[in-house]
Amino acid sequence: MTVPAAKPVTFSDDQAEAYDAVTQALRAAGVNLDTELLQPMGNGKSSVMAVIGKAGSGKTLLLAELYKALEAAGVDIVSGDWESRKNKDRRTLAILAPTNKAASVLRNRGVPATTIHRIIYTPVYAPEFEGLGEWLAGNGERPDIEAMTDEALDRAYAFFQLHKSLPGALAAAGLRGSDFITGWKRRDEPLDIGFVDESSMLDAKQFDDLKEIFSTLVLFGDPAQLAPVNQSGAMVFETLPEDKQQILSRIHRQADDSPILDLAHALADPQLSFSSFERMIEEAAARDERVVMAQRVEADLMARSPVLVWRNATRIRLIQAFRGAFDAPADALLPGEPLICDGIELPLKHRKKRIDLEARGLIKGAQVIYLGPGTRPGFSRLHVVGAPDPQFAAASIVKIEMPGEEEPFIPYAARMGATFLHGAAVTIHKAQGSQWANVQVFAPDIFAAAQAGRMEAGIPLWKRLAYVAITRAEKRLLWVTRARLGKPTAPLSASDLKAPKATLTLEVQENQDLM
Repeated sequence: MTVPAAKPVTFSDDQAEAYDAVTQALRAAGVNLDTELLQPMGNGKSSVMAVIGKAGSGKTLLLAELYKALEAAGVDIVSGDWESRKNKDRRTLAILAPTNKAASVLRNRGVPATTIHRIIYTPVYAPEFEGLGEWLAGNGERPDIEAMTDEALDRAYAFFQLHKSLPGALAAAGLRGSDFITGWKRRDEPLDIGFVDESSMLDAKQFDDLKEIFSTLVLFGDPAQLAPVNQSGAMVFETLPEDKQQILSRIHRQADDSPILDLAHALADPQLSFSSFERMIEEAAARDERVVMAQRVEADLMARSPVLVWRNATRIRLIQAFRGAFDAPADALLPGEPLICDGIELPLKHRKKRIDLEARGLIKGAQVIYLGPGTRPGFSRLHVVGAPDPQFAAASIVKIEMPGEEEPFIPYAARMGATFLHGAAVTIHKAQGSQWANVQVFAPDIFAAAQAGRMEAGIPLWKRLAYVAITRAEKRLLWVTRARLGKPTAPLSASDLKAPKATLTLEVQENQDLM
C-alpha cells in the first residue's frame, strides 16, 4: 500500500518570522538548515530565545517542523532512551516537557519528546546494549547477541526506523529494556540544542539548570497560562529581552472550528465578566455538542480525567464523593483509582533509588493509576500516565485527604518511597501541561475566584484559571455548574490500561536496608 505524501506546511506570517528567527539562531550556533551543513558545537556563550503564543497559535506545529528540519539536516535526537557517544562532534537535539503527560501530547503528534528529568538523569547500559544501540542508530556493525536471533534483530531494527525508541525496539524483539539498564546517573556532560514545550510551567531553578545543560535553548510557551506558584505571576520567558521573544499573535482556527478555542480566546476581552462568559458557554453548548453545560460532575470521567478545580477544599470533597460513588473501602484502594505523585520520600543515602523512581516517571505531579497491591508489603502496582514504559511496582505511600481533617488517611504505606495523593480531582495549576479528551471544569470555583477579585500579572485570576482549564480539553468541555455527582455507569476497573506492546514491565526493588 502506498503511503500518501504529507501535505506541505504553509506558515502564517508570524510563524514564518518565528521559524526564520530560530533558524538564524541555529545558524549562529553552527547548524545551517538551508544547506544542511553542521559544524562542531562551539564553547561560546549559551543562546536562549522563546516562541510565545496562546492556544491555537501554532506553537506545536512550529516545534514539529523545526524538529523535522533538524533531523533531516543530520542532527541526532537525544530522547533519554539512548545516546550514541562515538562521534564527539555530532550535533544533537532534545525535545523536553516538564511532565510525562505533556511529553506524551507531543509524542502523539510524532515528536520524540521526553521529560526534563529523563534528560538530567541518564541510564547506564550494559555493554551488549551499547553495541545494539550504536547499530540501530546507524553508527556500528550489526551485533551478535546471544539472547537475540537474526529475526529478533530484524524486528528491532524495523521498529527503531519508525519510532526511534530503544526500549520499544527491544520489546518488538521480545526483550525488556530494563534487562540492559544497570543504573542511573546525573548527566555530567552538556548537551547541544534543547526545545522546551509548556515552558510556562518552568520555575527559575529549572530554567537555570537547562541553561547550564544546553548551549542553544528554545522555549515554547503560552503567556495566558498560570505561572509557577512561587514566581508571583511571572514566567521565565518573560525575563528574556524583547528581541529574543517571537510572538505568535494569529490564532489558527482548527479544521473543525473548535468552539473550545473560541471560548478560550474570548477571555482576552478586558470587558468580559464571569456572567457574560457563562452565557457564551451556554450559547456554544446550544449549537455544538463539544461544549456541555453540565448540571453535575460525571463520576465515570473522573477515573481517567480529573475534575479541574481552584480550591483545595473543593478538590478533597469531590475526591470523597468519587470514592463513595464507586463504593471504595475506607481502608484500601480499588484497581483503577487515579493518583497524583506528590514526590519521593527517601533519605539522602538512597539517592540512587530516588533517581530510579524519577527516571520511571514518578516525579511530582505525575498522573498515576493504581493497578493493585505489589508482591511485597507497602508496594503498589502502578500505571504512570503518559510514560513510555508505564507499568511497574514501587514502594508507595498513598494519602487520602479527608474534609475537615488536617492529617490524611494512609491506606498503603511503605516506610519510604513514592508518595501519592488521590487524583479524581486536581487543581488547575496541577493540570497545566496535560490534555484529556473530555474535561470537566468545576465552574463554582471559577466563580469564587471572580468574586475574590484577585489579579495575576495584571489579568483577573478567574480568566487565567478558566483559560487553562478549558484548553486542557481536546474534544469536549463540560462546564459543571452545580455541586452534584452523577452515579457511575459501571464498576471501577483498570482493564483499559493494558501495557502497550512496546512497554517494559519492571518491579522497582527496594534496597535491603529499606525494609
